[in-house]
Amino acid sequence: MANPAENPAPAHKLSEGDPAPNFTLPSSTGQSISLADYRGKQSVVLYFYPKDDTPGCTIEACGFRDTIGDYQRAGAAVLGVSLDNLNSHLKFIDKFSLPFPLLSDERHEVADAYGVYTLKQMYGREYWGIERTTFLIDQHGTIAKIYPKVKVDDHHYQVLKDLKALSS
Repeated sequence: MANPAENPAPAHKLSEGDPAPNFTLPSSTGQSISLADYRGKQSVVLYFYPKDDTPGCTIEACGFRDTIGDYQRAGAAVLGVSLDNLNSHLKFIDKFSLPFPLLSDERHEVADAYGVYTLKQMYGREYWGIERTTFLIDQHGTIAKIYPKVKVDDHHYQVLKDLKALSS
């Protein structure tokens, strides 16, 4: 059984309208990526997912993959974040032809900052992991929309709809 004291909840839960916590993480591109790289240039769809190449995470990633052109035309970059290492990310990208960077947050520092590293339960077992959550961050670095406990089917369409509303 996981000990909740091992990772206390973040002191401040993020809300829409808050500044998005900045970060720099290693990415599947071979370069580190910072949220600050996008400030003043484009919006960011930052989606946190539990694990590479699992059924729900694959559906979610492929949804973003299949609509990436729409996201780019709407002025947004898509970034996926999990606790997986870069080697795992590269295999996932290769297997499903994902056209956007995946970021490795192995020490869950960014997941902690965004409040998505939580105590979870499956089959009566408690463990720490990422709660599937997406953040739509505007080009000024402000959280425009938070999608907690994402249901993967058609999630990418709702985010795109909100992005287009944000851009207009």
